[in-house]
Amino acid sequence: MSSNDKETSYSDLKTLLKKGSGIIVDVRTKDEVDRGRIPGSIHIPVEDVESDMSLDSAEFKSKFGVAKPSLDSSELVFHCQMGRRGAVATEKARSLGFNNARNYAGGYKEWSEKEGK
Repeated sequence: MSSNDKETSYSDLKTLLKKGSGIIVDVRTKDEVDRGRIPGSIHIPVEDVESDMSLDSAEFKSKFGVAKPSLDSSELVFHCQMGRRGAVATEKARSLGFNNARNYAGGYKEWSEKEGK
């Protein structure tokens, strides 16, 4: 884990994706997501984080096709393009009780550079 418990690194995110057990939430706009995304991520625009993360488990699964993370999940990561909106989304999730939610501060910008996309 990153030394900052609210952030995760590129290598930590790669590990999480390999395990296949984490929830990566892309909080960018639909237009941004349509231009490229981290494989396996789900799209929840930053302005919808509070309402979508407040859905009950069945509604969340129906809307996003994945199980809603538990409040104590250490594998819930938010990201945007360069880190700012991801940090906002992480704080929103933490305010809802997802106390271990983290922000991938490098965002899609770092991801696409390292992945050669």
